[in-house]
Amino acid sequence: MTSGNPVPNVPNVPNAVPRAPRNAREDTEWQADLARCGGASALRREQSLWALRIYRYGRRVDAMREGSARRWHTRFYWLAFRAVETITGISLPKECRIGPGLRIWHFGGVFVNPGTVIGANCTLRQGVTLGNRVENGPCPVLEDGVELGAYAQVLGGVRLGAGCKVGAMSVVLRDVPAGATAVGNPARVVARETTSSSDETAAAAASASRASSDLASPMTMEE
Repeated sequence: MTSGNPVPNVPNVPNAVPRAPRNAREDTEWQADLARCGGASALRREQSLWALRIYRYGRRVDAMREGSARRWHTRFYWLAFRAVETITGISLPKECRIGPGLRIWHFGGVFVNPGTVIGANCTLRQGVTLGNRVENGPCPVLEDGVELGAYAQVLGGVRLGAGCKVGAMSVVLRDVPAGATAVGNPARVVARETTSSSDETAAAAASASRASSDLASPMTMEE
């Protein structure tokens, strides 16, 4: 038995290469997209899922082995991509990287540059653009749980921290910290993630303890 080749689809073997999903049922990222919209039945009423389904299909096609099957699926993908893009007004090219559980509220005017990276469980709305500022320039990176309001524009090599929010019609040209809220044109941070109440309580208790210790310590007096 020859060695040196990666072992496919064997999670307990070191350096194993996981097998790419063969269809939509095996695609855990697509299943996460469905779950955020209420399950498979949402396909009948959520046009955004049509665009997401074609995006996930394109990613699976790119993971296929070279050959006639992959070439056929690639041709079909481009046909389906253009049709859905025209019908829904949502452009999600397979070259961009989108984590599981993407939610797009409503549809129309949503354009994502192929160089964009979107984390898990992010939320977009109609009119959102994620792109570069100059031709072939850097594109945005959205960490997990980012939420964008309607017609928000995120342009250039900016990074939106996990859980941050961008207001409707804002134009983001700079990084937004995790948990912060940014609004305006150009967008500026108007609120930041505050310390949790439990942390505040712990800090207050520690401060009171130190004060009590200071009062209890004996005072020395010079004679």
